[in-house]
Amino acid sequence: MMVFASRVDAGRRLGEYLRQKGIAAELVLGLPRGGVVVAAEVARALHLPLDVLIVRKIGHPFQREFAVGALAEHGVTLLDESALGHNPAVRAELDEVIEEEKERLRGYQARFHPEGGPKLAGKLVLLVDDGLATGATTEAAVLSVRKQHAGKIVVAAPVASTNAAERLARVADDVQVLWVDPDFEAVGRYYELFSQTTDQEVLELLQPGLRD
Repeated sequence: MMVFASRVDAGRRLGEYLRQKGIAAELVLGLPRGGVVVAAEVARALHLPLDVLIVRKIGHPFQREFAVGALAEHGVTLLDESALGHNPAVRAELDEVIEEEKERLRGYQARFHPEGGPKLAGKLVLLVDDGLATGATTEAAVLSVRKQHAGKIVVAAPVASTNAAERLARVADDVQVLWVDPDFEAVGRYYELFSQTTDQEVLELLQPGLRD
């Protein structure tokens, strides 16, 4: 099993891997919050500008830590119908959960994109996260970038489940992962240090010096 010392270590190793493979891109987009740390190292390795694409998980109305979908910028809502089932009580509460997450997404947009997000039309975009468990939030991110008419979308991560890698291969133009684990359990399992990334850390990584 591949284990990374930290997100910085994972980003450096992923960036070197992508550089050696000759993966072309014009912009690196990290998924908040932990994915931005990895993306910053990838952007440094490839000498590319860094930005963020905001996504939010949609939790089950009665068990919020259990994800049943995801939101992304530019009006993308992705739901896992099989996870939601057909319970009318669940459906009745779901809209409220979605509205709460949309409000949080708007808050992050104001914080991370005060002057509006990057222009993606026609660009080769590299989407980076710190790990792909189900792939749901990253799929929402891909759909958002696609909606913005990007020229090509490459998803990259240090580690992924087999299901997530296959899922994203169906919606992205390319998927690059250092370690695809058929026995995947949780992203944190592949990191020695996996502390929560703060909003302030993301803002510092997005300073103009790192984005130009």
